[in-house]
Amino acid sequence: MNDQERLTDFLCSEKKMSANYDSYASECVSTSLRDDFLKLFNQSHMTQTDLFKLAQAKGWYQVEQAPQNKVSQAYTKFSNQQPTN
Repeated sequence: MNDQERLTDFLCSEKKMSANYDSYASECVSTSLRDDFLKLFNQSHMTQTDLFKLAQAKGWYQVEQAPQNKVSQAYTKFSNQQPTN
């Protein structure tokens, strides 16, 4: 496994762990345990950001800029939606 594959694996693992922490926190009855999961959730997001920045700096994770008209369309679409109760 080379460095790029290893970094990609770390990033994917952090994304999955973050999703799990979110699920665990939302299903917790214990407030203190929920708070602990939320701390782990936030730490995982910070780690993801660091890994993403490192991958980007090395040219391994390129993100294309969305055209402004697509951003505007998405904004309009989702800002017009009303929450369902």
